[in-house]
Parts: sequence; structure tokens; C-alpha cells
Amino acid sequence: MRKVHIVHWRPGEATQLVERVRAAGFAVNYCEDPSGPAITQAVRDYQPDIVVIDLSRLPSHGKEVAVWLRGRTATRHIPIVFTGGDPAKVAKIQEILPDAVFTVESKVVPALKSAPAEVLQPVVPAPMMQRYQDRTPAQKMGIREGSKVGVMNPPRDYLTVLGNMPPDVELAEDPGSPQDVTLWFVHELEPFFAALPRMRSIATRTKLWVLWKKGSKNGITQNFIRKTAIDAGLVDYKICSVDGHWSGIAFARSKA
Repeated sequence: MRKVHIVHWRPGEATQLVERVRAAGFAVNYCEDPSGPAITQAVRDYQPDIVVIDLSRLPSHGKEVAVWLRGRTATRHIPIVFTGGDPAKVAKIQEILPDAVFTVESKVVPALKSAPAEVLQPVVPAPMMQRYQDRTPAQKMGIREGSKVGVMNPPRDYLTVLGNMPPDVELAEDPGSPQDVTLWFVHELEPFFAALPRMRSIATRTKLWVLWKKGSKNGITQNFIRKTAIDAGLVDYKICSVDGHWSGIAFARSKA
């Protein structure tokens, strides 16, 4: 019996997919914790024969899980089956992972049944940080020409952190109304908790980035920020290394 691991960020839909794949005669594993470390650890523990990755939500996360699989010798030859997703975003993923299978959820079972035992000559994309190392912080965070950018709780050197901006970008510290993009620098736990309701309230009217300092010793970590924000009603959809000292996660308001 072939072992399938499913990566999906919607638990309700994931349960249906798990049941469908299991009914087709596959052994199935699914990790409900949406964090990257939990997903990669689940793959290590389960050692699947095939990995199914849903792209209908958080396609950038799904892409990076696949890149991680290809980057490890132990998982490089595992067939990857992608399901769903916006056609334009799927096309970009196909460019860097042309040996994966791309299908829709209703056709996942046939795709699994026809998947090879292993990918003999797998394509190994460059890691995310290497692929994006030449991009400016503005490009990474979707700041475009003419954007209005709100900067919350910035460090003194934030202009150096942001680097060169596109033409006509307007920066405003702690603006009274939501801007096109909001950069929220987080330094301490208590101010983060205190400001979170406000940030959630504007997340439908701005592209919200939460930035934290790499290697922070006060509990401000990627997993802490993601879990706390999700518990508060936000959903993460992109992550980037802003510069050598700061990282960021983009959040939107949960439709639920």
C-alpha cells in the first residue's frame, strides 16, 4: 500500500480529500498544524511515497514545501502532486517544478494511481532565499510605484532596512488611516498583543506585513507571530527575508 502525505491549509476540505484518497486504497497522513516546521517534521516521520500539496490557499507556502522536498536527498525523488490553485500562480510553480503533477482535486486519485514509484531525474530548484536574494525589500513586499506605505513602530534605521523605494512611494509613520501597505515592526511581546486587534481591524484595507528581528531572544519568532495572528483571526499568505536582520510575514483578514 503506497503512503500519501497531504499538505492542505483548510482542515475541512482536507478531511474530505483524505477520505477520498484513503477509499482509493492508499495509506494517508495529514498534519493539521499549518506551520512549516510541523509539516516538514510530519514528512520526515511518515516517509511518504507521494506528497499531495493543495494550492487553493497559500500557494507560496505549498511551493516552498515542494522546494524543500526537492532540496533534501532523502525526499528528492518523491513524486509531488499539486491540486487546485489560481492558474497564473500555478503556471509560475510549473516553471520551477516542471516534473511535478498538476491536477484538480476531483482528479487526484487517478493522478496518484498513475504516479511513478519515484522521480528518476528530479528538478532541484534553488532555495527561496537564493532565488530572491537580488530582489529589493520593496519588491519582496509588493511595494510598487506610487504606493502609500504605513510604518508602525519602526526602528531608527528603518529607512536603511527598506532600502531603495520605487518612484513616488509615500512613507508615513503610524498613519491615522490604512495605507496600501502596512509594515508593522514588532520588538516586544506586550506591545504586539496590545496592537494586534487594531492590525486585525485594518487587514481588509491594507497589505499587512508583520516584521520581526531575526534571532530575537524575547520570544518573537516566526512560529509565535503566525500562531498568535491566526488565533486573532488573521491568515498568513507570504513570508520573506526583508534584509540581513529582519524577516516578515504577510497577513490578511480571515474570511471566517
